Amino acid sequence: MPSLLNDERPPAFCPGCTHKRVAHALDKAFQNMGLRGDEIIIVSDIGCSGLFDTFFHTHALHGLHGRALTYALGIKLARPELNVVVSMGDGGIGIGGAHFLSACRRNIDLTLLVLNNFNFGMTGGQHSATTPPDAEVNSGFLNRLERPFDIGEVARSAGATYVRRCSSFRKDLAEEIGRAIRHRGFSVLDIWGMCTGRYARKNSLNPRIINERLATLPPMEGIVEANIRKEYGAHYRELAGTQKPVPPPKKIRKSCDPPRLERQEILMLGNAGQRIISAGDLLCYAGLAAGMKATQKTEYDITVLTGPSISEVILSPEEIGFTGIEKPSVVIALGQEGVERRADVFDSLDDRTLLIQAKGVKVPANRADAHCVDFRGQRIKTQDWALASLAVLAGLKRTINVEMLQAAIKTKFGDPIQSSAIQLVDRLSTVMN
Repeated sequence: MPSLLNDERPPAFCPGCTHKRVAHALDKAFQNMGLRGDEIIIVSDIGCSGLFDTFFHTHALHGLHGRALTYALGIKLARPELNVVVSMGDGGIGIGGAHFLSACRRNIDLTLLVLNNFNFGMTGGQHSATTPPDAEVNSGFLNRLERPFDIGEVARSAGATYVRRCSSFRKDLAEEIGRAIRHRGFSVLDIWGMCTGRYARKNSLNPRIINERLATLPPMEGIVEANIRKEYGAHYRELAGTQKPVPPPKKIRKSCDPPRLERQEILMLGNAGQRIISAGDLLCYAGLAAGMKATQKTEYDITVLTGPSISEVILSPEEIGFTGIEKPSVVIALGQEGVERRADVFDSLDDRTLLIQAKGVKVPANRADAHCVDFRGQRIKTQDWALASLAVLAGLKRTINVEMLQAAIKTKFGDPIQSSAIQLVDRLSTVMN
């Protein structure tokens, strides 16, 4: 196979930089494997290693610092037939450490080449996650405060199935890279090299020293037997194939007419457990059944099971841009917590605003057209107040009508909930009439 190096943009690095050796070894590995450019994608991020995507006639993606593995994972899941090679430096591994751990844990079929030269070479020679504590770098004494990151040990402990660390000066580096690419799982090559522009100007480093330091570390020869398992993408597709198909979205066709063909903004205020959000869904379905456009905006406290629930619904014959409510057409007050959360809205209400207020719920002074409903007196459970309030709203024929609400219930619920909900709507809407 011919070289995949870009003749118009050949590898260009500082004299003596080992990144150039890795680029040529990678090209040789592609040739040895008989790979075409359209069978490969190189994913890179920021730094000198981030130039790799421009040096090859392959697919390529250049992303943010430390994030290359996230893009690569998405690409491999979408295009599993591609050989995805990721080039990152020790700086990117430090910045994107969580992404590195996730890739190791998932064991997706990616090949990560870490061009490890122990500093942020492109940005000034500052210390990185792999800088030795005794090194002299352009970030003062900071590297003396940190323990360097052992890429191989972390990869192995996090679950990578192929881990190898080696020198950029290996004569068989192309073969090493080829073995990593052929491995079906997450492969990590921690390739030690020299930054002649920054690091090597202050620190003694050459091929012999690199080999001596590598020799002091536990060997990492490639396949990690203890981590061998199914490759993530293949396993995902296997398990996904056993799942029941996701049903298509429900189609809601116009079956009735709204009482008013104009924009309606409904603000529902309640407590957690009152099914405020479900009631908002019903309002949207009711609007759709009448041919209206619908949006719902919900809000919770962080403690979902104890805080107020708020739902903002807009029904409109026109397209809806902004989904927030500033001056509602309808306010439904069912819980004290929700009311207190939106107390400021009551100042703007006038007699054009319909207020449906549960008996016992206090609201700030306002000028709305208020209807107080004794839900407890009607023997309605608290969790059904939201549905009951929609029945009241339908009975008033101001925003929705009974036909719209019944169509919404039939869309959202099956029996026996559907039957009991329609009975409740019939009873409450008749009371309001």
